[in-house]
Amino acid sequence: MKVKKETYREMYKRMNEARAFEQKVSWFFSRGMVHGTTHLSMGEEASGVAPCMALEDGDLITSTHRGHSQVIGKGVDLNKMMAELLGKATGYCKGKGGSMHIADIDSGNLGANGVVGGGHGLSVGAALTQQMKKTGKIVLCFFGDGAANEGSFHEALNLASIWKLPVIFYCENNLYGMSMSMERHMNITNIADRASSYGIPGHIVDGNDAVGLYDKMLEIFKYVREGNGPVLVESKTYRWLGHSKSDANVYRTKEEIEDWKSKDPIERMKKYLVSEKIFKEAELTAIEEQAKADIEKAVEFANNSPDPELETALTDVYAD
Repeated sequence: MKVKKETYREMYKRMNEARAFEQKVSWFFSRGMVHGTTHLSMGEEASGVAPCMALEDGDLITSTHRGHSQVIGKGVDLNKMMAELLGKATGYCKGKGGSMHIADIDSGNLGANGVVGGGHGLSVGAALTQQMKKTGKIVLCFFGDGAANEGSFHEALNLASIWKLPVIFYCENNLYGMSMSMERHMNITNIADRASSYGIPGHIVDGNDAVGLYDKMLEIFKYVREGNGPVLVESKTYRWLGHSKSDANVYRTKEEIEDWKSKDPIERMKKYLVSEKIFKEAELTAIEEQAKADIEKAVEFANNSPDPELETALTDVYAD
């Protein structure tokens, strides 16, 4: 499939922005500059960014607690995202939501969700809205392998299948639900196999191959856009770091982690773009440096932003 050079440029930039953003977030947490917790997705940048790049304007996503690369892939404002993380009034949720609640309705980001499987029902509702209003738009629902065992997963797929809703259930299978290996909490090898139970297509994709993933998602999105109903996609990928900042990460071997690091999706895309003579290595290095600079600008914006006023503590929390 012929892909514009500018599309590859933007995809590579957003993947690097996701990596640089999380490196900065990890640094903040290691120094106690941010409270609460966060769930990093280093190693999953292609899995989060490429599908969002294949969407059209007006399409929607529901994100997850491990959603930084997903929302950056959707084109989030890095300044507002960093401000939200640092609890500033200029953040997407005015500093009240933090890492797990980045949302931007105007851009089609219906929000990250701290509830495992929380996006399943939301995505079905959003897809029903698109169908009833005949917008021609689709909904991409992100979730993890652990969420595939939630009741909401089965209810959502069943209802979406019956009504032929324009929704893609996109499972980022990073092999571990918190500290539980998929081999211990499922008696199947492929989550995508569950699609047949609901009479819908199931696809397995290489979540570390940004180029191949982008092409495949274009194909899948076209199928859903044509009114054929939902699809289940399983993206095989891996998180390099622990489940959260409080995870000692003792349930995995260093050898396993290093093996997956050798499959770095950013380096993989870089090698492809250079070998296919789409970009020169120097051009890609410049994109990497720009991504890092964008994150530093976002940090500066957040640091210079005001804290929320005490009087706004209950604003947007309860209905009027």
